[in-house]
Amino acid sequence: MVNFFQKNGGKIVLERGKPTEINNVIWVDLLDPSEKEKKMVEEMFEVELFTTEESEEIETSSKYIETPNEIGINLNFIISSDDVYLNEPISFILRGKRLITQREVKLKAFDDVYKKLRSAKVQDGDDIFLLILDTRIDFDADLIENVTDKISAISKEIHKDRELEKDILLKITSLQETTIVIRENIIEKQRILSTMLKSKNFPSEDYETMRIMLKDVGSLLDHTSFNFERLEFLQNTFLGLIDMEQNRIIKIFTIVTVIFMPPTLIASMYGMNFKFMPEIGKTWGYPFAVLLMIASSIITLWFFRRKKWI
Repeated sequence: MVNFFQKNGGKIVLERGKPTEINNVIWVDLLDPSEKEKKMVEEMFEVELFTTEESEEIETSSKYIETPNEIGINLNFIISSDDVYLNEPISFILRGKRLITQREVKLKAFDDVYKKLRSAKVQDGDDIFLLILDTRIDFDADLIENVTDKISAISKEIHKDRELEKDILLKITSLQETTIVIRENIIEKQRILSTMLKSKNFPSEDYETMRIMLKDVGSLLDHTSFNFERLEFLQNTFLGLIDMEQNRIIKIFTIVTVIFMPPTLIASMYGMNFKFMPEIGKTWGYPFAVLLMIASSIITLWFFRRKKWI
């Protein structure tokens, strides 16, 4: 599908299919386009669209390509699926104050930009690109806030639950991976904005907007760093509590073993097959041995308590 946005007086009008006035088109949005639609756009606006391989390229040199007449930008927008965050490549082409975007999936950031165009004062494709980027940064802030809420929930769970489950550790690990994905995505935007500030193809009046966006991105990076530190702290706390619980169990086993050692020794002595053992021939021999074993356990337990080992 291809959506054409053209400037009609003071309004931005959406058209599907072939636009009536090509010169008035300031934004072409290709959503999961067919090869026929791609060829139509290339011929209509004399551009060469990015291939799928070029859009997914991870090298920095492929993220921002600038010529005297055109700027090509490849960015990743984060999408969530079953609490799994993935990068979705989006391509932007700025040529002659016209913006061309390529994407394979529907994105809420683009839907919001569609709505904002009704009231936003945009003059050309440069303004729309900055509007998309600014909207996406707001969505990244919401993602970070969502991760922060989940971290706070895990923190409360660790403090309240005495029976620690491995699911908590898996949640912490999952949030660490999510934070890394978000941070890498934001760093990518920071790099693109820094490069755009050096470009002469953007009008000077847009520089202040880009600087503000760059500051917003910087604050988001600080927040992701804080979240990552909190996750590391929670992970260390969780592992520390697990170690304490294991030490407590080992301590209990050790105490029980030591308490039963004297009775075992006494029982072993009276189990020896010697001819001369005076207690064997006495009527009080068996009760004496039992009382001796009980007394040895009680004395050992009393000694442990006196030393405050239990």
